[in-house]
Amino acid sequence: MRTTAPAALPSAVLFDMDGTLVDTEVLWWETAREVAAGLGHRLSDADAPEVVGRAVADTAAHLIGVTGGDASALPVTAAELTDSFFRKVDAGAPLRPGAAALLASLEGADVPFALVSASPRSVVDAVVAGSLAGVDFAFTLSADDTVRTKPHPDPYRAAAERFAADPAACVAVEDSPDGTASADAAGCAVLVVPSLLPVAPGRGRTFARSLEEVDLGVLSDCLRRP
Repeated sequence: MRTTAPAALPSAVLFDMDGTLVDTEVLWWETAREVAAGLGHRLSDADAPEVVGRAVADTAAHLIGVTGGDASALPVTAAELTDSFFRKVDAGAPLRPGAAALLASLEGADVPFALVSASPRSVVDAVVAGSLAGVDFAFTLSADDTVRTKPHPDPYRAAAERFAADPAACVAVEDSPDGTASADAAGCAVLVVPSLLPVAPGRGRTFARSLEEVDLGVLSDCLRRP
């Protein structure tokens, strides 16, 4: 009798943080809106591609650009964004639906997983000590830990290397276009659970409406998607 071999589990699962595991994208948008207002700019949907899922430096550069500010103000604007976002996150950020159950299932199956974020180290540490306290990440990567952060492939390549794994055997779980582009470019399979911005379909991308729909079978199937 012919049987179908069980799907191979991922070598590692690489989770984005903001908007994927924790509901912080709204807090980041509020932060950017407040800083933009201080610069005389009213944030709108037109700004979203330069704000949602972007690193602090990218958003700061965008706000300076749209307000006609001097590039010398970039460090101050970036620091203001970071400090304000940290205060909001430190006050508490809820987990996304299904996140706790999925993380627990990976621990139970001994599938290694890590956090790969475009947020600054201070913000990552605050979330890991708060909303994600007790989660057994193998390690966490922040925007400060690679020369380039998302949408460049560096963060996901670095994570796969730390696991001594082929990126193609890893599944990245993302919510944003830039994060998805980063994982794609690194060669990872990508499970996309969109939050504030839509993500276009593409080769190697699997979509779910919520982490509540995701289990080990879904993650394994991501590796087999053409």
